[in-house]
Amino acid sequence: MQPAQIYQGLAQLKQGLQTQVLGQEGIVDKLVLALLADGHVLLEGLPGTAKTRSVKALAQLLALSQGRVQFTPDLLPSDVIGYESLAGSGQQQFEFHAGPVFNQVLLADEINRAPPKVQSALLEAMEERQVTVGNHSHQMDPIFLVMATQNPVEQEGTYPLPEAQMDRFLFKLVLNYPDDATELEIIRLVRQQKHTKSQDITPVEQAGALIMAGRDLVEQVFVSENIEQYIVALIMATRHPDRYPSHDFSKYIAIGASPRASIALDVAARAHAVLSQRDYVDPDDIRAVAVAVLSHRISLSYQAMADKKTAIEVVEQLVTAVAVV
Repeated sequence: MQPAQIYQGLAQLKQGLQTQVLGQEGIVDKLVLALLADGHVLLEGLPGTAKTRSVKALAQLLALSQGRVQFTPDLLPSDVIGYESLAGSGQQQFEFHAGPVFNQVLLADEINRAPPKVQSALLEAMEERQVTVGNHSHQMDPIFLVMATQNPVEQEGTYPLPEAQMDRFLFKLVLNYPDDATELEIIRLVRQQKHTKSQDITPVEQAGALIMAGRDLVEQVFVSENIEQYIVALIMATRHPDRYPSHDFSKYIAIGASPRASIALDVAARAHAVLSQRDYVDPDDIRAVAVAVLSHRISLSYQAMADKKTAIEVVEQLVTAVAVV
């Protein structure tokens, strides 16, 4: 598949998502970037902000198999990854029953409603693209995207995601309520779909091949040494905020980003370059993905909470403070 065909297919995918997920253009871009970068996405938003709709629309546009797990306090790990049972009476062989994780797109709905033991069942699948049950490892599909949702305002009966799992999400995206004009468009869209009794979405042609070809293109994107140093400088600013005494980073950042953040910034910036139809990374590519990559990978201090500072605000200030080398 030629680069021009890839760019055209990605544009078609973005356009299709934008017709189904209104008023969330930045979110749409990040979902496409996650596919290109082979990463997972955590969607956080208030009820009704199209979290689930975004996942379903993406799966339908790409004609990918979709699994859904509604996370609840009584959920078991086997409900997510699957389990082994005896193949039949009198036999000593075990048969594996695949769970919903064995789909190309997995919607982990309200993931913070399940205890950490269940949340951690996804760790191996997200990082190593395999699931181990008993003594056997089962490989995932090359196209595997976990899209988890959580509601930020519901605290009762929820469990914060373990840091190790948060680190495995390429992006954390926050969906906000739409503005007046977009709210009106949403009403009309839903009314039209109910009137026609159809919510079918025309899939993108050769979607699987498009994704894999896009990922190959991401691998070919050139990253200069200056850009690499810029990535490192951003990460080090979260770990050594005292290097910027004119800002309040030392007061607000308790724990900095892990090495996975460096890797994520690199691949997400290269994917952004491809989406911008370029074969090289510039500083704007880094800035475009920095908040989504870093905001869930830093831990804020009590002082930040007292001052009502959010991780997004801290990262935005950090990106402004760190200069390109």
